[in-house]
Amino acid sequence: MNAPVTNLKAPSSSIGWKARLHLGYQHRQGKTRLVDRLQRGPLAVQRPLHPEGSPCHTYLLHPPGGVVGGDQLDIRVHTQTGAHTVITTPGATKFYRSDEKMAYQHQTLTVEKDSTLEWLPQENICFPGAHAQIHSDIHLTQGSRFIGWELQCLGRPANQERFSHGSIDAKTRVFIDEQVTLVDQMTTQADSLIDSAAGLRGYAMSATLIAGTIEAEYLESVRAVLESFEPQLPVGATWVDGLLVVRMLGNNTEDIQNVLIPVWKTLREQWLQIPACPPRIWAT
Repeated sequence: MNAPVTNLKAPSSSIGWKARLHLGYQHRQGKTRLVDRLQRGPLAVQRPLHPEGSPCHTYLLHPPGGVVGGDQLDIRVHTQTGAHTVITTPGATKFYRSDEKMAYQHQTLTVEKDSTLEWLPQENICFPGAHAQIHSDIHLTQGSRFIGWELQCLGRPANQERFSHGSIDAKTRVFIDEQVTLVDQMTTQADSLIDSAAGLRGYAMSATLIAGTIEAEYLESVRAVLESFEPQLPVGATWVDGLLVVRMLGNNTEDIQNVLIPVWKTLREQWLQIPACPPRIWAT
């Protein structure tokens, strides 16, 4: 399936890094292999790893260490039939303060039928004064398997820094057989969303885990995992139209990952029917 290309909306005159990283995976000779790689600018991957046999583990790298106003990052991943890929990042992606210039990070993930993509990046940290557009388009077909999450942090709560000024436009769209099935959006000017009872309710972080295309029977297993945590952060799970979605709020990455990682492990073991194999980089 050839997914529609997500076009960056940044003006051509923007000053900053213009980076592309396009990755294509195929199943060859008993393993998933990175067979296509287009790399432009400061986006890269480490050498693919196979710590559990066939699945290919890949770590995305952004050497400058952060994203600033004017930067345009275009990341695309395509898993072909039979491939199984696990992608994560060594650390958080940091969106730094800018002088009103917008930073753009757009991701297009395409998962063909009978292929699997586990998209498990570390959190996005939006520093006070950042202006960022963070968009992800996920293209699935019936019979494809995707588990992925996005963690957005407004400000730096560990340093008692609120997102007092700046703007964030974060949006994830999921397509199944080219039909829009889910739109998950978080838009804020300064800390208006943090203080909103219909928004983050005083929390600095929002996290969403999405699994699809998946049967409704796995919803109860996920809810059982969520109910096992005390004290319980605001978290809930739903299933609709082949997608299982977990949403939660928190104030630090550790608390959120302490919930989402067990959910991921449960889905991997019960749905994908393979043992959980956390990326090695998570232990460093």
